[in-house]
Amino acid sequence: MLSALSFLTILGRARAPGRRTFGWFAVVGAGIGAAVGGVHLGAHQLWPPLVAAAVVLATDLLLTGSLHLDGLADTADGLGAQVDRARRLELMAEPGIGAFALAAGGAVLVARWALFADGDIEFLAFVCIWAASRVLAATVPACVGYARPGGLADAFRAGSYRWLLAWLAPVAAGLFFVTGPAGPIAVGAAVVTCAGVTALARRRLGGFTGDTLGAVIMLSETAALLTLAAAP
Repeated sequence: MLSALSFLTILGRARAPGRRTFGWFAVVGAGIGAAVGGVHLGAHQLWPPLVAAAVVLATDLLLTGSLHLDGLADTADGLGAQVDRARRLELMAEPGIGAFALAAGGAVLVARWALFADGDIEFLAFVCIWAASRVLAATVPACVGYARPGGLADAFRAGSYRWLLAWLAPVAAGLFFVTGPAGPIAVGAAVVTCAGVTALARRRLGGFTGDTLGAVIMLSETAALLTLAAAP
């Protein structure tokens, strides 16, 4: 659990990921969601919606060390550039960011800020969605190969994590309890988003990287929140 906590958050000292790390992703994701949900609840009691949304957004980025946002930005640069596979991976490893990273990262941040401005999002929705996004990221290595052997996420290939998808059932049930039919649909939107990112990464990169896992987390969460926001 400690390796998953240090891999997904700024908490704890740095630990090398191992074959059991992904098994704790759902639990750690739920914990992050609980923290973000708690701040969302309190912030909307103290400040106007737009200010509260900024506080919630900053909290999420702080807890995760902006790791997932960085992964989204690097993934956007790698998948968006019209170059060969080797160059795509080089772009993702470079410290700077390009136009695709700015566009994707900016759009997602604005969307999340607007979504967090809704003070009616249930606390349990944060817990469930943040857990689901980590579950989906954890199952990617069981479905596709690793595009950059020898990298940080290469350690995860030692285990098979399809069984983690069983977490999606209680997640969908929890969302149904607090949001009605929109809850399971939101989980479905997250799954479709994860599948789309993974399929594109497999086609253009030859598999997943640690950055694409961050992109899966950010985009699947956002897709689920957008689905809930669109519900009547």
